[in-house]
Amino acid sequence: MRVAKTPVRRFAVVLVGLLLVACSTAPPIHVVRLDMQDVRKELTSSVLTTGEPSTTTNIVLQKRGLLEQYEEDRPGALKVLRDSYLNDMGNRSLLFALAELSFDHADRGGDQPYFLASAVYAWTFLFGPTAAADDSDIFDPRGRAAANLYNLGLAKAFERKNNDYVQPEAGVRTLPFGTMTVSFDSSKLVWGGRQLAEFVSASELGVRGLRNRYRTPGIGAPLNASTEAIDTSPQAGIPVGPAIKVPVTLLLRIDDVPAALRSGALHGRLEVHTTADAPTVQIGKRTVPLEFEPTSALADSLGSSQIWDTEFAGFLRGDLLQIEKRPQLAALEPYRPEKVPVVLVHGTASSSARWAQMVNDLSNEPEIRKHFQIWAFTYDTGNPILYSSMQLRDALTRTVAALDPAGTNACLRQMVVIGHSQGGLLTKLTAVESGDAFWRNASDEPFDQVKMSDKSRDILGRTLFFEPLPFVRRLIFIATPHHGSYRAGSLARRLVRRLVRLPGNMVNITTDLVSQDPTGPLALHRMPTSIDNMAPGSPFDKALNTLPIAPDVTAHSIIAVKGDGPFETGADGVVKYQSAHITGVESELVVRSPHSCQANPHTIEEVRRILLEHSAAVFDGDRCRMVPVAR
Repeated sequence: MRVAKTPVRRFAVVLVGLLLVACSTAPPIHVVRLDMQDVRKELTSSVLTTGEPSTTTNIVLQKRGLLEQYEEDRPGALKVLRDSYLNDMGNRSLLFALAELSFDHADRGGDQPYFLASAVYAWTFLFGPTAAADDSDIFDPRGRAAANLYNLGLAKAFERKNNDYVQPEAGVRTLPFGTMTVSFDSSKLVWGGRQLAEFVSASELGVRGLRNRYRTPGIGAPLNASTEAIDTSPQAGIPVGPAIKVPVTLLLRIDDVPAALRSGALHGRLEVHTTADAPTVQIGKRTVPLEFEPTSALADSLGSSQIWDTEFAGFLRGDLLQIEKRPQLAALEPYRPEKVPVVLVHGTASSSARWAQMVNDLSNEPEIRKHFQIWAFTYDTGNPILYSSMQLRDALTRTVAALDPAGTNACLRQMVVIGHSQGGLLTKLTAVESGDAFWRNASDEPFDQVKMSDKSRDILGRTLFFEPLPFVRRLIFIATPHHGSYRAGSLARRLVRRLVRLPGNMVNITTDLVSQDPTGPLALHRMPTSIDNMAPGSPFDKALNTLPIAPDVTAHSIIAVKGDGPFETGADGVVKYQSAHITGVESELVVRSPHSCQANPHTIEEVRRILLEHSAAVFDGDRCRMVPVAR
């Protein structure tokens, strides 16, 4: 029998259902477990990381009921926040929110003056009266975010509207709430005898091709600067490569904040700092590191250079890189007398660009950057090795004489030379005494009795007769064919002879010798190429291996071997271990790598170890020891 439900019974059923629904729904305030991606967003979110204001800035907007207004009228909301700050100038949360939201507005299509406003607010947050006098606020994530807002905002504030160049210059600049009168001493843009120009924000450049991107975190907008010649006359000493991009930092000091924020009439002083300057600046009572992007500058230098196009051409054309056409020896930065030169010598059909990974890692090692300066030697790698080694010795000798004619600079006389492959043979030839070992390959007659012009005698004498350079004190051989390269076989040599154009002055010597005495005793009928020289058992190879390294020069070997088999019977694809192995070196390291091992992390770490060993041996504090040469 079916019983009809009474109104009371129906109400009870509905009430129970509602209670069940309520019990199954989460309370209005509760917690949920986040995945790590959301955790990272909660901890690091800002306009610079996610494009959304940080949690602390959202709190500021929420507490003042400005969230909706900021989305609909950003300039209006920023004016309300600014008025609030002027009435409560000790409120650091308001100050940070103004810095972040000003940048956000500018980045979302607002006027450029808002970038400058962001930098002003961030500077005040970091260095104004309410900022900590030390690093006691290190755990406040707003500190690093404020530095980034200042750095990026400053670069964008001084960016030209018609291109991407940042232009440091004096003048009056507009702010959303007033003006800033900026002073700048443009004479400070001279670097190594060249003018800094065409500044590009390094933070906005991605780096490709270099494993490690080094940044020195600090204050200031990191920029890459090109250089322009100030004086076109030849410079004595060591030139800086004209394609080098210089890592610099743009700093804007803002006076009398936050009082100037109230009046709207601000004053600032622009400064441009290079890595040759002190790595820190004094701001008030605080010593603050400058921000640099050296890896970006290195990649920018190599990306815009024609050096890659000349590698194989430099092997084929003996006249391509004559010293009157471009410098054979160049530096990455202006000469510093308190640093020891490290000279890099590349291998066959290569260029100084192949040292990029090593230069990037070593130059960003603080101890090495402090005590060493990197030079690079460029040469035509198809030329006879003795001729190229003469060019290297001459370039180093001229440079040392020009930089230190009195011979009193101890650091300049503790030079380290590093050579890869054929470059290692040139490296060895800076530290051996030739006697007549190479001349005997050409003639049994005494050199001074062979008929030739004075010009030919001078060039041939400097090429075949030499002594150790007194300022070279340490050598590093990398994948060097001391006993020849098995790739330099007879077929390769025949092909190279057809392709390689030898330097004109060496060809002229051959012609001169034949014309002076067609039936003379000289056995040199054709100048050998570098591939001829590197053939196992060649006259050059045999002669070089009779010459010991000077006793006061320390040498090291880094040998590449492919695969995981016994290294004693291995090779790197170009040079066998038995060819690269020599006795008399202080250390030998085998790295598992193909022949081009300059970028191998183990190679770089070994070079780093050797340079630190050299630094410990030659430096007393920050001064080099003047060690006498025992020759």
